[in-house]
Amino acid sequence: MSLTLDHVKLKSQVRLVGLHPVLVAATVALIERCYARGVNIVITQGLRTIAEQDALYAQGRTKPGQIVTNARGRTSYHNFGLAVDFALLLPNGSSVSWDTARDGDGDKVSDWQEVVKEAKTLGFEWGGDFKSIKDAPHFQMTFGLSTSALRQGYSLKESAVKAAYAVIDKLKEDEVVKRDVKVTVKVDGKKIEDGVLDEGVAYLPVRAVAEALGLTVGWDQVSKTVTLTKGAK
Repeated sequence: MSLTLDHVKLKSQVRLVGLHPVLVAATVALIERCYARGVNIVITQGLRTIAEQDALYAQGRTKPGQIVTNARGRTSYHNFGLAVDFALLLPNGSSVSWDTARDGDGDKVSDWQEVVKEAKTLGFEWGGDFKSIKDAPHFQMTFGLSTSALRQGYSLKESAVKAAYAVIDKLKEDEVVKRDVKVTVKVDGKKIEDGVLDEGVAYLPVRAVAEALGLTVGWDQVSKTVTLTKGAK
C-alpha cells in the first residue's frame, strides 16, 4: 500500500489541536520531511490535560504498569502545548511501531534515528537525550522556559517564536531551491527541455527525451504506468 503525504498528515491532524501554533508548523514540517525520506510517522500525543498527566504519573506508582514519566500534572511540556510524541506509521496506513531499530526504507539507517535527525534540524529537543527517564518518542520545544515559569504565567518571547519560524521557513526554502536546480538534457549533442536535479538524482522530462530518441510515450491512467515504444502508433 502506497501512502500519500495527505493521507499521512491526516492521521496526525486531530492530535495537533491545542498545540502552540509554532509547534503545529514544526510538527507538520517534520511529517513532511520524514515522508520525503521514505519514513512515515504519526503523532500519537500532543496537548495533554492535567488529569491525563497525573494518570500517566500514577502508572507504576499507585497504578499498575511501568513508570514512564517523572512529570506530574502541570510539569510536562505536553500540558502547555509544547511537546508531541510520535510513532512510525507502517505501510498498511493503520498500524504503528515503536521499534527504534526498524529500517523500513532499507537505507541502513534506522527510521527512528532519521526522524530524530529531522526533528533536531527543526529545533526540537529529543526525549531520548533526557538524563533521567529516556523518552524516545518525545519531542519538545521549550524556548528557554521551564514548566515552573509556564505555570507562573510566563509566555513565550516573541523573538524566540520568530526564530523558530525562521528555521522552519528556511528549511522549506532550501527544499524548494534544491528541487528547482535545473540540469541541461542533450540527445546526440542537441539540447532538449531542462530536467531537475534533486539530491544528486536527475529527473528528466520523459516525453521530450523519448521523442528525441524516436520513441512513443504512452500513459496508463489506471496503473499509473508510463510506456516507451519504438516507432509511431
